Amino acid sequence: MIINFKKNLFIYILIFFTLINWISCEKNTNGKLSVFVSILPQKYFVERIGGDRVDVSVLVGPGQNPHAYEPLPQQMLALSSAQIYFRIGVSFEDSWIHRIEANNPKLKIVDTRLGIQLVPLDSFEDITLPSDTAEAHHEVDESPQHTEHEGLDPHIWLSPDLVKIQAETICETLCQFDSGNAPFYQENLRQFCQELDALSQEIQQVFINMPSKKILVFHPAWGYFSRQFGLRQIPIEIEGKSPGPKQLAAIIDFARKERISIIFVQSQMSTHSAMAIANELDAQVVTIDPLGEDYMTNLKQIATTIAKNVQSTGN
Repeated sequence: MIINFKKNLFIYILIFFTLINWISCEKNTNGKLSVFVSILPQKYFVERIGGDRVDVSVLVGPGQNPHAYEPLPQQMLALSSAQIYFRIGVSFEDSWIHRIEANNPKLKIVDTRLGIQLVPLDSFEDITLPSDTAEAHHEVDESPQHTEHEGLDPHIWLSPDLVKIQAETICETLCQFDSGNAPFYQENLRQFCQELDALSQEIQQVFINMPSKKILVFHPAWGYFSRQFGLRQIPIEIEGKSPGPKQLAAIIDFARKERISIIFVQSQMSTHSAMAIANELDAQVVTIDPLGEDYMTNLKQIATTIAKNVQSTGN
């Protein structure tokens, strides 16, 4: 019986790896480009340009935190047969990029920060600086290592203007891998950029009558969004950590002086400090999601939520 058990186990293992190999081969021979991305908004971008010519998988799923994420074994296995990986600069990438490269030496890793001027993450202290103070900008090179750990803001997907630059990089890459369908990708890029311009105009109108342009946020994800649309985010988090007692007191004092009674948080992260401040200020905590997959709809909803809550409280 032991011999039969071992024999059957061997057969099952052989069948398992045969299926895995078949699935991997099928993924590369179904006529679609096999693409991986880090976060859900990128999946939307690639699918808008690639259409039915791409098969897109995302590493960080709904509700997961890209700052502390660890890819699953099955994701690493799938990556071993992928053709393209579009990275964007979120924290987990630097911890895993070398393992991803080693797992699939033929994988084309493309950084969608290329050509984008990165800016430092906002901090509470920034609000004391004049609004016209020159900011340090950092253009990404061919092998960037700029992350939140170095104080640079990775949230470039939250500005439609910067998404257009990312979309151009995506389009160029898809054209390189599938030159016969380049006109298809280029036309999709043109249409997508037109829609992003229309989205920007619509959001500008949402904010045009907002009484205050300062928004109190837990995590400083809204720097590029705020810069494009004339807002000023005031983050509670300091270098990725909750504020200490003195810093917390300063933030509370500022919020009282500015009559801020809304704190915006995101569902993927702890809101303990935000709730503590909300209790002190008798303020509301409102959730907005920077990682929604349906990019256009989500960004409109974010803008509407911000404007509606700020206006209703008279901030």
